[in-house]
Amino acid sequence: MTSLRDLLAESLAIGETVPVKLEQTDDGEALVAAHPRESSPLDIVIVDGEELLEEWPPTEPVAVEIIGEVVDGRVAGRIVESA
Repeated sequence: MTSLRDLLAESLAIGETVPVKLEQTDDGEALVAAHPRESSPLDIVIVDGEELLEEWPPTEPVAVEIIGEVVDGRVAGRIVESA
């Protein structure tokens, strides 16, 4: 039996690494990205790995691991590799 939790984790790509184009929030405090899966109800906010970036915000897509937390209405992500 598939649980609601399993379906949500699958649509959010929890534990997967995905390439995304990051943008700075309007207040300049965080980096965010549209979720690459259309089925995801949440976008991505970066919570770790900013030190890997050579520029803020990066101009090229970066590899982000989706972690199982929700922060300010977005799923949390960790930068694992910059372009």
